[in-house]
This record gives sequence, structure tokens and C-alpha cells, in this order.
Amino acid sequence: MMIDLDLIGIGTGNPDHLTAQAVRAMNSADLILLPRKGNAKSDLVDLRRTICAAVLTRAVRVVEFDLPVRDARGDYIGGVQDWHDAIAQAWAGQIARHLPDGGRLALLVWGDPSLYDSSLRIADRLAGRGLAIRVSVVPGITSLQALTAAHAIPLNRLGAPVVITTGRRLRDDGWPADGDSVAVMLDEGCAFDTLDPAGIHIWWGAYLGMAHQLLVEGPLAVVRSKIAALRAQERARHGWIMDIYLMRKGA
Repeated sequence: MMIDLDLIGIGTGNPDHLTAQAVRAMNSADLILLPRKGNAKSDLVDLRRTICAAVLTRAVRVVEFDLPVRDARGDYIGGVQDWHDAIAQAWAGQIARHLPDGGRLALLVWGDPSLYDSSLRIADRLAGRGLAIRVSVVPGITSLQALTAAHAIPLNRLGAPVVITTGRRLRDDGWPADGDSVAVMLDEGCAFDTLDPAGIHIWWGAYLGMAHQLLVEGPLAVVRSKIAALRAQERARHGWIMDIYLMRKGA
């Protein structure tokens, strides 16, 4: 039994973000798995359903399954490793149930599978358990690209570096030593508040590519309270929030 696994980057939820390659891969699948993350993030599975309805031109089996929940207690890395093991087990269960004789499986990945996403690591776990699997990646528009496009700005200064990091690392380590421009992902809540805002400009976005997209930009000292208030308001409204921001010193 051989499973051909296509990890398809779908951008930030807007069907217009799909590439022609992504559409072909979805229509070539025998099975598309859609993860459910509970009612708090029902919008995310709804967007995947919308994408499938918009681009599938043949009868492809689409199956939803409940994604395991990460235990946020204790060691972060250990908790994530255990979570990935549980997700790999969930994938294996769906494969055994729906593709017992092998076939082509597609998973729709937010943004791109290469950037702060663990789909490739989870696929490695399946191979490590003895499943015959061939993995292909279809690149997608990342939230970082969607952010810079929405604000109509370049990611980097001319010839200058960019550091891509997480809210956790920014909170723990501060501004990266070699960072001229810093892009922050996976921030659980306004890690920029740990910085001295003097001389820092921020471009922030939430729900990028979606109908309720939000954008704020300006000197960090001026707009950080506005971002925090918007973030709290929209998280309460939707039950979840996905945001990203780029900061630059001396902008």
C-alpha cells in the first residue's frame, strides 16, 4: 500500500490565493482530509469547505476529522512533540479507514507547509511508523506575504536582513541582535509590549485575506494600544485570532 501525500499550501483562507498547481492537486486527490479544531475555530474548517466547493471539479471524497488538542501545560517543546504524535496517529487512522489500499491523500495547509507549520514533521512520523508514503509539497502564499501585500510594503530594506521569529521568542529574548526588520508569527498576545517602542514602526494584520481582515500600521509607541484593543475585541467576537506583524527600527 502506497500513500501519495500532497501537502497543499492554501494561503490565508481566500480561495483567490490558491495557485493553479494547488487546484490541480486537489482535483487529483482520492481523499481530502479537513481537520476540525472545535467550535472556537469553526471558521477555519468552514473556509476549507468553501475552498473545496469553489475549486473541485470532480467527485473527490472530503472527510472531516477531529484534530487532537495540544496540552499547553508543562514543557512547551515536549507538549508539541506529544501533540504531533497524536496528530500523526489521527492521520494514520483516517488513512486506514478511507484509503486501506493506498491512493492519493491531500491535506490543505494554511499558508505554506515550509513556514511555521508542522505538516512535514508529522508526515515524517508516518514514514517512521512504517507507512509507505511519498510526500509532495504545493507551495502557498504565506501570511507574511499577505501582510506585506496588504500594507503594500517590501519585507526588507535594500540589502538588509529580515528575522522571522515567534511571539514566544520575542518575549523571552527581546529584539534579535542581528535584526533590521523583524517579522513575528504565532504570538499569543502582543509580545511587542515587552520592547522599548522608541524608533520602532509596526505593520500589523489579522485575519489576512478574509472578509474581516484588519490592518494597523504606525509607530509602535502610538498604535500598540490600538492593536491590543482590536485584538481583544476580535478574539472575543470570533473565539480565535490569527495575526502577524512586521517591525522595523528607524522606519
